[in-house]
Amino acid sequence: MATFCIIDDKYIPMYRIMWISAVPHFCGSPDCQHEGDYEIRLEHGESVWASQTERDQTLTALEAWENEPGLEDEELE
Repeated sequence: MATFCIIDDKYIPMYRIMWISAVPHFCGSPDCQHEGDYEIRLEHGESVWASQTERDQTLTALEAWENEPGLEDEELE
């Protein structure tokens, strides 16, 4: 399984993702360039902005990555 996902044309390591916004950004500022985008917060206070499709794909990839059997699971068998 891949350990990277593509968000806003960037390969992001999934282990860096801290949280994903459930609702689109809205601040009401006329200069805002991220209205309607979803924030994906990374380590060290960094963020990337995603469309709804990218956000959904990232959530699916994270769930698959989390449920992937690791070495610990294989050693127990």
